[in-house]
Amino acid sequence: MLKLQPKKQKKPKRQKLPKLAILGIDEVGRGPWAGPLVVGACVLGDVQIEGLTDSKKLSSKKREALAPIIQEKAAVGLGWVSAKELDEIGMTAALCKACREAVKQIHVPFHEIIIDGTINFLRDTPLASHVQVLTKADLLVPEVSAASIVAKVARDNYMYKLAEKYPGYGFEKHVGYGTAAHRKALEELGVCPEHRKSFRPIAEMLGIASAKKNPKSTKAKGNRGETAVCNYLVESGHEIVARNWKNKFCEIDIISKFNGVLCFTEVKYRRAGAGLDAIDKKKLEKMRFAAEFYLTQNGGGAAILAAAEVSGDNYKVTDFLVLQ
Repeated sequence: MLKLQPKKQKKPKRQKLPKLAILGIDEVGRGPWAGPLVVGACVLGDVQIEGLTDSKKLSSKKREALAPIIQEKAAVGLGWVSAKELDEIGMTAALCKACREAVKQIHVPFHEIIIDGTINFLRDTPLASHVQVLTKADLLVPEVSAASIVAKVARDNYMYKLAEKYPGYGFEKHVGYGTAAHRKALEELGVCPEHRKSFRPIAEMLGIASAKKNPKSTKAKGNRGETAVCNYLVESGHEIVARNWKNKFCEIDIISKFNGVLCFTEVKYRRAGAGLDAIDKKKLEKMRFAAEFYLTQNGGGAAILAAAEVSGDNYKVTDFLVLQ
């Protein structure tokens, strides 16, 4: 009688565990006086890219060479917050918003999130518990390095285009950061729409900082009124050339430039309105003299006179009138 031999059981194949995928996050543009804030997010997975390190330690040429490789081989997301929105919501809220927008663009699985720095910008989200914050992560973690490189190149390219739109500020060199050349350009050209009004020296130039120290003083009220008009002009496409320009003979509240024409604006604040009633014939003559004096000293050119009315406790621009 034949005995049946039991079949040898095959050893089960060892399953390869998937590599733990890290989502690296880093921000670029927290400190500049102008331009957007950008947050980069990146998952490399099994991809290995030579030369990844902190973007600040790389030359611009090396960053520009690495960025397209990262974009092609890795999963990348970018979150943007404009200078105007940053002024409105504040830096912390801007970082959280940009970070969340960048993460939404990542459509591959990941097991851990590493954010460069000390703050979890994904707090109060379902991903909060997966986050590890790490100082110098952009130097130590390849995914964070890749995120910082892509964000840096994207923001720099934006600032290069901005240099063409607003020539003279040197955005192509300092990309919005506070350098001596940038400060000098601000003194000569005034503030453009891409400047962060909540940052010094922009706030000081617009009179915001001095107004905050004593908001009830007459001077502070005047500063806040002029600041409101400056913001109105910038949003309307003007470049602020000078504010509170004066000499021993005359003074001008705001000098701006629009389509090559200088605009000399007198600001009138009235708690209940009717501020432009103060622009009588005598005041108009003084404004005209001040404008002609400025043009004589600064090479002439086309010019107009204007008056702006600011009303109420919220310092709202309620009227803007071209006088000639």
